[in-house]
Parts: sequence; structure tokens; C-alpha cells
Amino acid sequence: MANIITLSRIFLAFIAMGLLFTGSGSAPYYAHVSFILTIFVMWFDGLDGYVARKFHESSKLGAVLDIMGDRIVENIYWVVFCALGWLNVTVPLIVLTRGIITDSLRSLALEKGYTPFGEKTMMQGKIAKFIVASNFSRFTYALCKAAAFLLIILGHIRFEYPHKEIVLQTGIICAIIAVIFCVLRGIPVIFESKRFLK
Repeated sequence: MANIITLSRIFLAFIAMGLLFTGSGSAPYYAHVSFILTIFVMWFDGLDGYVARKFHESSKLGAVLDIMGDRIVENIYWVVFCALGWLNVTVPLIVLTRGIITDSLRSLALEKGYTPFGEKTMMQGKIAKFIVASNFSRFTYALCKAAAFLLIILGHIRFEYPHKEIVLQTGIICAIIAVIFCVLRGIPVIFESKRFLK
């Protein structure tokens, strides 16, 4: 069930971002639907982990699918926002590069029986565990991304409402914070991976 939720999340993200392109033409209300779908995409991010723990479905496959789902979803949003001219190209470039580096190193750890998170996490140091694998860190990072995605879409909806510009600027700030958080959470993975390269 948890893996189905993860895969459904990816599917919904593609639909949500596809609607943004369609909505730029004759059907601007599609952006409203994209916003609603994005709420579900973000909600499913936490739901899959909750279901896995609740029904004892945690597995290496689940951990890999969870990270894969996170990567696909966040990259879809950053790339589409960039393609629409809503964000600078440096945002997806940084996030994509960091993802490729950390996921490559995590694959080495997986070979040795370690997972990115959970009881068999590859993170050994207390600080590294806190920055990368703690629930606080993961939740805060997910919250920054969710706020960025939702507020940026809301800031570009073709419907005038009070403080629309403030909403958009807040979304941009959340995107910058999310990118900084993304890089900071990648650094311990690089340092902790040294032992797998020996």
C-alpha cells in the first residue's frame, strides 16, 4: 500500500504540472486544479511513510521508492517552474546535481545493506543523522518544498486576490530556503559515504 501511494504521488505530480502548461492557453482554471493536486502530492509524501510504519511494510524497496518518488516529484516541479519562467535555471540545476551525487553514493551504501533512513541508516554520526535522517530535518525540508510549490502556483493563478505578489514572493523565498536545505542535507551523505569507497 505504501509503495502504491508513492507511485500515485509521481503520477499526480505529472498531471499537476501538465495542467500548468495547458492552463496557459484557453483554460486558465487548470492552474487551480494543479494547485489542488499539488496538495495531494505533498500530503502523499508523508502518508506513504506513515502507512509503511503503521502496517509494518518498511523495506529496502520502500526506502528506494520513497527517495525515487521524492526526486521525481521535486525535479518535475523545479524544471516546470523554470520552463514557465517562474524560477531561475540555477534552482533545478542545483537540485538535480545534488540528487545525482547523493543517490549515487546511497546506492553504494545500499549494496552494503544500509538504507538512507530508518534503523539501518547509512548515517553514522549524530550530527549527520540529525541533518539527513531525523524526522525533524525531513519534515522541515518537505514543508519548505511544499510551501514553495503551492505558493508559487498560487502566485501565478489567473485570479486576482489581495496580496498576490506577497504570496508569490513568499513562495520564491521558500524555494530558496528549500534549495539551501537540499544542499546542506547532501553534504553529510558525501562525507559519510567515504567508508563505502574504500
